[in-house]
Amino acid sequence: MSETVAPLVIPREAHPISRRNISSAALKVLYGLRDAGFKGYLVGGAVRDLLAGRQPKDFDIATDATPEQVREVFRNCRLIGRRFRLAHVVYGREIIEVATFRANDDDGSGDRETQDDGRVLRDNVYGSIEDDAVRRDFTANALYYAIEDFSVRDYVGGYEDVLARKLKLIGDPEKRYREDPVRMLRAVRLAAKLEFTIDESAAAPMPALAPLLAGAAPARLFDESLKLFLAGHGEASFLGLEAHQLLPAVLPETAEALRTNRSGLLRSMVLDGLRNTDKRIAEDKPVTPAFLYAVLLWPAYCRELARLQAQGLEPAVAQQRAADRVTLHQAHRIVLPRRFSLPMQEIWMLQPRFALRQKKRVFRTLAHPRFRAAFDFLELRAKVAPELAADLLFWRDAQLQAPAALSESLDQGGLGLDEAGEGDALAEGATGEAGPRRRRRRRPRRGGPGAGAPA
Repeated sequence: MSETVAPLVIPREAHPISRRNISSAALKVLYGLRDAGFKGYLVGGAVRDLLAGRQPKDFDIATDATPEQVREVFRNCRLIGRRFRLAHVVYGREIIEVATFRANDDDGSGDRETQDDGRVLRDNVYGSIEDDAVRRDFTANALYYAIEDFSVRDYVGGYEDVLARKLKLIGDPEKRYREDPVRMLRAVRLAAKLEFTIDESAAAPMPALAPLLAGAAPARLFDESLKLFLAGHGEASFLGLEAHQLLPAVLPETAEALRTNRSGLLRSMVLDGLRNTDKRIAEDKPVTPAFLYAVLLWPAYCRELARLQAQGLEPAVAQQRAADRVTLHQAHRIVLPRRFSLPMQEIWMLQPRFALRQKKRVFRTLAHPRFRAAFDFLELRAKVAPELAADLLFWRDAQLQAPAALSESLDQGGLGLDEAGEGDALAEGATGEAGPRRRRRRRPRRGGPGAGAPA
């Protein structure tokens, strides 16, 4: 156990945190713990965000009560977790996470298990608030708001780091990353979210330790990727992954495709897609992981598709095989649930159809359940590929017309259709779509009904 450390106490009049900005559910838990004779503190990201002038989404609490004791205090409590035992106190839709002060377990007698490479498998060793502070990841996350006097307690210099907008690790950075390699992604995400800079001591080991992320659970990396890219700071997170050489560890095939794309258009498209996603989130519009990963993995898909077509595969076969391969290979690093991977592939598969303007195909494409997402994707592609402008205009106009008016316009060769009212069969073949088949008339069998013989 660590020695007792006198904290820096920031009194109420010296910091901006007010109870008006703390959720009522979190205040109930803090007061409930106090009334039951336990110590309870608002901790981590909530304190950090409030000090940085942001409104937290979650309010976590640290206490000297064990998870079982927390459950005795609150009837609306459930215990979760094996790696880290936690108490969740539920108030309607809001869940307040309560964690017991943890220690480093220097004597090895507690419930703590690590792998040979230093990765923590289980950590349920309880200690004091001083122990808890020094074992947290970043100094900015080791700040405690005390309900009894409304002060902020700082044991590791986090208060000054928040004011300086700096992200600094507690302890030896290499050791902390080896304990949990996902901390490297957390550093990039927090820096992007808070507009902090990552301290040089925390940034320096990242390139060499990036391969350790291959050992993280793919499902956990998927959850972390959503926090990186679907929390309103996706573009900054992507740039942070590039800057600290973590992108190949998270999106290996995309990173390789971007590296070999000399024009830089694929990277421009990815950044533009992330920028649009950030804008939609800021406007409180819906976003989906399927579209996000359609953007992130598009460079890898294009690279694999070009490789398969160079081998002589037919376009339709090459497209499906490229989509399957990219999805499968990415699953070794980040697993995509089928409810997202299948719509992602449909968005890709619809892209060649936008070059086809046959009447029946137009209506089938408009009726496809992924049409809107695929059209948005086409719009994204057209920003970096001017040759798609005509397709974009055609399908934009097609959506604005009523079905009857659209049908009449297509019959008359409108909306850029050729005179025959059919698409170019050569263009269809180039996009992997089969051209219209001519029905062959069967010759009547001799002596059969078609030959004039009596039925």
